[in-house]
Amino acid sequence: MKSAAVGIDFGTTNSSIALATSSGEVRLAQFSDIGALTASYRSLLYLEQQKEDGVSRLKSWSGPAGIEHYLSGDGHGRLMQSLKSFLSSRSLRNTEVFGRRHSLISLIARMLKDLRMEAETQFGVEIKDAVVGRPVQFVGAEKEDDNKYAEKRLREALKESGFSSVKFELEPVAAARYYELTLDHDELILIGDFGGGTSDFSLIRVGPSVLRRGRTAADLLGNAGVGIAGDAFDAKIVRHLVAPALGEGSQMRSLDKTLTVPGWVYSKLERWHYLSLLKGRETMEMLRGVAGHALEPEKIKALIYLIKEDLGFRLHRAVQAVKSELSHESAATFKFTDGYVEIEAALKREVFEEWIAEELGQIEGCVDSLFTASGALPRDVDAVFLTGGSSFVPAVRRIFESRFGKDKIRAGNEFTSVAHGLALAASGDRKS
Repeated sequence: MKSAAVGIDFGTTNSSIALATSSGEVRLAQFSDIGALTASYRSLLYLEQQKEDGVSRLKSWSGPAGIEHYLSGDGHGRLMQSLKSFLSSRSLRNTEVFGRRHSLISLIARMLKDLRMEAETQFGVEIKDAVVGRPVQFVGAEKEDDNKYAEKRLREALKESGFSSVKFELEPVAAARYYELTLDHDELILIGDFGGGTSDFSLIRVGPSVLRRGRTAADLLGNAGVGIAGDAFDAKIVRHLVAPALGEGSQMRSLDKTLTVPGWVYSKLERWHYLSLLKGRETMEMLRGVAGHALEPEKIKALIYLIKEDLGFRLHRAVQAVKSELSHESAATFKFTDGYVEIEAALKREVFEEWIAEELGQIEGCVDSLFTASGALPRDVDAVFLTGGSSFVPAVRRIFESRFGKDKIRAGNEFTSVAHGLALAASGDRKS
């Protein structure tokens, strides 16, 4: 079989894989999503323990197949999401799944192998080489050593999944490659790439003359990143709308005292990829005890049901739906109903923006630090290209409109521009 190099955008929430042909065309692998096709492959892994010929074996599915098995399962499987968020953590190297320890690297490798094999089938080529995107700042990274550690672990997972040659490129630089194809003149651009876990920014010179002479290190004026993006916005909706309906802040009686229900469980709930970690025996027994003494036991029972039935993915979809609606409407209604859990609440955009004000401030500070470090001025920028799901959030767009003007804001293929650019980089590596 003919071999080819691809570009892989391995994201916290979604991933994409693309192939640049010899004619310069870029093909994105397509995946089934509720009867439609999409270039976004959900970055999740679903595991089940199954018996075959009397032997217990661990089965796994990722992406659309993982969602399908999770939704049709009996609640005894394990859904794992946002694994990329743990790459910089030295304390999380392994996790227990059905009584056995599995490394974070091996779990990510299972997902990447499925993605690679699906792309091989669609593209009709063997895939062993890849240019892979990485954020400027990995989630949880506090210093550059943390970023190097995260990249090392991701490289190991890619090798374990069957890739023999791996190169990394910063995700905003890959997005710049995509944007550059639309130009007939040179520009200094600011790229803003908003993922599920990180927001990354690059100042880079692009255009026809850069392509003709070849890109150099001097074309990249600077990078900056912050571990805040879509997941952090989602967490605020969970904190203010979901958690109170599940008992956060409510009270319980213990002997002669009135105490507040333990709050640490709800902080885990905010990061929906932690939800399955609450399913342990000790936590569940503690919550059943709390329900027996709670002044509002039905709320705690709803929380127990949410955890027991592993409803993190369904909850996440409801959160994202209301966030998406607020991107084009001034108000929306959050709805989530399943078994014991029934939550419905109105939400105004202005209130949501108040909830995420701190995160917006950190994004603003990151952009400002990039200009301070590079020595460039906002007026020097010819265009601002925004990509990634959270680039649709009006309050995020206003950060850039206020600094650079609406006429300089560019967008397009917000979910696949990075994969597109990585495929171009992979194609260029093959030719050189």
